[in-house]
Amino acid sequence: MLDQHVQRWLHPGLMAMGRVLVRAGVGADALTWLGFAIGMAAAVAIALQVWMVGLVLLLASRLLDGLDGSVARLTQPTDAGGFLDIALDFLFYAAIPLAFAVAVPSANALPAAVLLASFIGTGSSFLAFAVMAEKRGLTDTALPGKSFYFLGGLTEATETITVFAAMCIWPEHFAVLAYGFAALCAITTGMRVGWGYFRLR
Repeated sequence: MLDQHVQRWLHPGLMAMGRVLVRAGVGADALTWLGFAIGMAAAVAIALQVWMVGLVLLLASRLLDGLDGSVARLTQPTDAGGFLDIALDFLFYAAIPLAFAVAVPSANALPAAVLLASFIGTGSSFLAFAVMAEKRGLTDTALPGKSFYFLGGLTEATETITVFAAMCIWPEHFAVLAYGFAALCAITTGMRVGWGYFRLR
């Protein structure tokens, strides 16, 4: 819901940093891998209940996730790079709820499982529509320049990172945040399935 607005606001800064990285010879795929590695380090920190370290690493990981796209657009975007970016993103999004479950399994395991199940709905509907949109030659006017069609909803990357950050700041409220966000993800899945079905008929 907020991604296109946030990306429009962040775009000038990310492009400026991207130009510096391009001049330094840093490639988009290298940034994707580095962002993923830092994201996994965030998950480890959260599992160890070092919440603020996890938060800092989580935000650094997402900054690199934004920068890899800027560098790709300034050089030469590739299908391989787009695939790598989304595949590692989904692994990151799964790792954070799992880390909270590992941290406090007695309180967090069930809400983490519910949240991960809701991510299956948002992720599968998102990727399934992207495949069909590519087959139909549909283009995304809201978020142009992406590797494939980004189907929106209530719970996009901005909202997810915000909730992950809130979980790190208030880990004692993980269950409430997880159940609440899972409900929003369920709504997003319903919206995507309905909209996608009628769009492709």
